[in-house]
Amino acid sequence: MIQAKHFIAIAGNIGAGKSTLTAMLSEVFGWEPFYEANAENPYLSDFYQDMKRWSFHSQVFFLGKRLEHHHQLLQHPGSVVQDRTVYEDAEIFARNLYEHENMAERDYDAYRRLYEAVSAFLPPPHLLIYLQCSVDTLMSHIAKRGRDYERNISPDYLARLNRLYDRWIDNWVACPVLRINMDDIDFQGNAADFAAIVEQTRSALKQPLMVDA
Repeated sequence: MIQAKHFIAIAGNIGAGKSTLTAMLSEVFGWEPFYEANAENPYLSDFYQDMKRWSFHSQVFFLGKRLEHHHQLLQHPGSVVQDRTVYEDAEIFARNLYEHENMAERDYDAYRRLYEAVSAFLPPPHLLIYLQCSVDTLMSHIAKRGRDYERNISPDYLARLNRLYDRWIDNWVACPVLRINMDDIDFQGNAADFAAIVEQTRSALKQPLMVDA
């Protein structure tokens, strides 16, 4: 087991495999998994009816829940692995709304000021694992898991998010990033692929790993 306390975050687009990898790494390393908070957003139904009017309210709610979640995992006494980060809410999803004119400029400015003020006080992860996927791979994963609310996700939408993810990761300097190209591997179905990710994670954290044979 890794002895030091670590905070590992897993980032990636919708359908990249974050939750699955969170569960598998937590089992191997003995880390506590923290999954996306599923608190119901009271603005969500309004948001889908009128995105421009309710995007700010909805994103502020999500940001607040993500910050609560971030605080909880930092208080945990042992090592933790997080499925999706607070940074993605702002850098990917809110930015996408703004860039496609579904959030007014003054609302986006207020949102960014709030996010930047609060995130400046948040300790970053020790390691960020980025699951990088092509749109075809994302669509395949989404179809395979068959969630009703994801059926209308378009390839164009995923492509926009991919561009924002790549831009964000290219400029991320708060901690080391381990990029995993999900187009070429199947860590859930192929033991060798998962073993390679475990080894890369261990190496990135620069800690000895002891796993029962």
